[in-house]
Amino acid sequence: MNEKSIKLVIGAGEYRNNPGWIYTQEEELNLLDESTWIHFNKSSIDAILAEHVWEHLTFKEGVQAAFLCYQYLKPSGYIRCAVPDGFFPDKSYQQIVQVGGPGPKDHPASTHRIVHNYRTLSRMFELAGFDTKLLEYCDEKGTFHENDWDGEDGVIFRSKKYDPRNNGEKLLFPSLIIDAIKR
Repeated sequence: MNEKSIKLVIGAGEYRNNPGWIYTQEEELNLLDESTWIHFNKSSIDAILAEHVWEHLTFKEGVQAAFLCYQYLKPSGYIRCAVPDGFFPDKSYQQIVQVGGPGPKDHPASTHRIVHNYRTLSRMFELAGFDTKLLEYCDEKGTFHENDWDGEDGVIFRSKKYDPRNNGEKLLFPSLIIDAIKR
């Protein structure tokens, strides 16, 4: 008998880019509160997608959240995580994504607690036991790198691959995107 695949989008917001996935908000499924995971068994989830969620956690909270997800993922399950890229060399972008955000307290970025780069995000997931694979990111020199990835495994809207703002010759709003795979 085939088990039904369980794929979650954490902090879905207005994005509904992944048909067949379960969309959740923080009130329903909190990355720092295991009691909100009561609808799932440990080692039962195939995939978790988190687009612009982890930057709302401190580094320590990010490791804690990754470890909680690790417990609920099946072996070889994964988290596809996208956050603002701290190495993207655009001053206005960095102003928008900075810790505390660019302005009013009701702006979504006002709760940013960290701006990750590929090293910090990889390290955070590795500390929780994951193997990591970088999908889209900028290096220390601001050079953009892109590895092949499939939207069937989770669409990240704010990406070079899917965001129409990035269709021209100049990259305008990239994300640092990583797959963290349970060992």
